[in-house]
Amino acid sequence: MFGNRLLKNAKHRRKWAARTHTSCYRLYDRDIPEVPLAVDWWDGRVSISTYLELEREHQPDWLEAMVAEVASRLAIEANAIFVKQRRKQKGADQYGKVGEAGDRFVVSEGPCKLWINLSDYLDTGLFLDHRTTRTIVADAARGKRMLNLFAYTGSFSVHAAMAGALETTSVDLSNTYCSWTRDNLDLNELPEAKNRVVQGDVFEFLERQRSAGERYDTIVVDPPIFSNSKRMTSSFDVQRDHRDLLHAAQTVCRVGAEVFFSTSRQKFRFEEDAIAALGFACEEITAKTVPEDFRHRRPHRCWRLAFRGAP
Repeated sequence: MFGNRLLKNAKHRRKWAARTHTSCYRLYDRDIPEVPLAVDWWDGRVSISTYLELEREHQPDWLEAMVAEVASRLAIEANAIFVKQRRKQKGADQYGKVGEAGDRFVVSEGPCKLWINLSDYLDTGLFLDHRTTRTIVADAARGKRMLNLFAYTGSFSVHAAMAGALETTSVDLSNTYCSWTRDNLDLNELPEAKNRVVQGDVFEFLERQRSAGERYDTIVVDPPIFSNSKRMTSSFDVQRDHRDLLHAAQTVCRVGAEVFFSTSRQKFRFEEDAIAALGFACEEITAKTVPEDFRHRRPHRCWRLAFRGAP
């Protein structure tokens, strides 16, 4: 059953990928309850994500059999398959290193090229479920100043710059991911003079920008669910702190600016009345941002906030 479903999905999505010039996408995501795996295609390589419950319910040879089935059905070598174990994680844990192979390669997503690493990190350098969101943001940022907060490896910035953003600024606390963002910009021949990368705390950055009178037209706010990094003065919880975060972002918005806020937290409660009181017109656009290969699950929620002016 698993092999048949995987092959059916692969045939369908390969046609779509060829039309959209995209070489990475999800093939399978717990479609069958008895096979709790997520399988992603990365231009000839595959990552398989398992979940903690798998270890308690199945023997290791079961997973080996599933890996063999993926290799057979997709006609790839076993050494092109990378198995990742998913647990409920907090803060930067999901971004921590799990290896030192340094085996990175390039994938395409529309007009953009992006570096991927399947061996050294739990996450790969690109969140596939935000593929459509990146396109929407890029369209909104054309000819404008774009700010990318919690930028990770800078894929939103790359898409915006390739679409004609006047300039982009990417902010992340991690030196590793700031360096990765620069590599992604270089890969697409995007000049650093117009695509700034800033390592630092988002709240501190926004306060400096507010004081300096800097203003932006398009802002991406895609924070972690939780973070307690030693580089931060306090912990961050997206449910508890999203209003304060969006208030800080509001202080660097031009009138008419758009803020795209997203979270992967399950059961998240968006404080729409409180956010509207900051001067935003709020619209949830999750139905538009979840791409075809994630349709049967909701991997994130996303809002488009139009800034009408400070109250």
